[in-house]
Amino acid sequence: MFHKAKNMQSLYRQIFVITLPIVIQNLLSAAVNSADVLMLNYVGQDALSAGSLATQYASVAFMFFYGLGSGVTMLCAQYWGKGDLKTIHRVEGIAMRFSIGFGVIFTLAALIIPEWMMRVFTDDETLIQLGAVYLCYAAPCFLLWGISEVYLAVLRSIGRVTVSTIINSVALIGNVVLNAVFIFGLFGLPKLGIAGIALATTISRGMSLAICMIVSARSKNVKFAWKPMLERHPQLMKDFIAMSLPAVGNNLIWSLGTSMYSVILGHLGSDAIAAFSIVNVVRNLGSVFCFAIGNATGIILGQILGENRIEDAKKASHTLLRLAILFGFLGGMMVLAMMPFVLAHAQLTETAIHYLKFMLWINVYYIMGSAVNTTLIAGVFRAGGDSRFGFVCDTIDMWAYAVPLGFLAAFVLKLPVQAVYFLLCTDEFVKWPWVLKHYYSNKWAKNITRENF
Repeated sequence: MFHKAKNMQSLYRQIFVITLPIVIQNLLSAAVNSADVLMLNYVGQDALSAGSLATQYASVAFMFFYGLGSGVTMLCAQYWGKGDLKTIHRVEGIAMRFSIGFGVIFTLAALIIPEWMMRVFTDDETLIQLGAVYLCYAAPCFLLWGISEVYLAVLRSIGRVTVSTIINSVALIGNVVLNAVFIFGLFGLPKLGIAGIALATTISRGMSLAICMIVSARSKNVKFAWKPMLERHPQLMKDFIAMSLPAVGNNLIWSLGTSMYSVILGHLGSDAIAAFSIVNVVRNLGSVFCFAIGNATGIILGQILGENRIEDAKKASHTLLRLAILFGFLGGMMVLAMMPFVLAHAQLTETAIHYLKFMLWINVYYIMGSAVNTTLIAGVFRAGGDSRFGFVCDTIDMWAYAVPLGFLAAFVLKLPVQAVYFLLCTDEFVKWPWVLKHYYSNKWAKNITRENF
């Protein structure tokens, strides 16, 4: 814990303890995504493009679950700092209601209207049919994912990041092994192609939930909150909705906005979307440290604020922001280092390779923009319960600026693919002035816990 004596030494120790497991988890997650893309790359460019478009729905689901997890972290980290375990279980129960409801809706949609879902992204019939197959096989994973993600968010908020990382890591490694088995028909099984990727994802989500159940059964503090899920706590529900709803909205607005990037590029041809699919994987690898420091920031500052040490939280936030800038630079260098390997091994057309090279260069500096914004919006601000600012900021940035600009560039001005992608990648930088202004106002630095629930 971050104490007044030897503040910086304690802070850096806590950052290391919390950030390192998250980095490992993010690296494994990015590695699995890379393996998915690499395997689909060998299945064919159409499978690669269809898989990339279909998984945009997984990205939307992730943002919803991540938003709920942010609401959980905002409250649970502060109540953990306060030492109130009973209220933590009540927050978990409230979050579980929303998560299960959303998971059921997405599962049913993927089973009943998969082709309609694919038509949102492309008018290519081949991609629509392949993507529909993916969604049908991946449908159950949304419900499984929603249940386990809330529990993992609670574990992270109380500092049990290592346990959360181990659970996700086992599931991720299982996913990549199953990908290979189902795609290439190992051990005498039939080759399932893109369906194999989806089936492996569903099974791995089931593995994650099963391990969560085991951890919950053996845990001395945080368990699955089945009973609190059925209880009524009006004031706590009000607090959770007030903090998590803007976070969910923020994440969905951002995710839907980035999905529109896929819509724009998807209508510019399969070469553009294939290059975009690969560059997203590379960017995710380069961003692992950035997202880790953002997640760690919310946990660390939340616990400090829960102890009512407001000034300590402000000082700690400056250190965390400097680390975010450093990690943003290192992430860009990682993209630069990976570029020769990616270009040499991508099984794409000559035109797609040309697009890919340009997109990779853009991401050498683009990661810095997302590193700063993620740490401040999803880390610092949410630690004090301030999720509304990010929702308003990203809504304006994505839907009043980036998405209209992309459509204008692609379909009105009919600019080249490279120019369209460059303009889309200005989204993170145009909001810096407002984000930094809000940060230095210190309006986010609040203790949001209540007495006598």
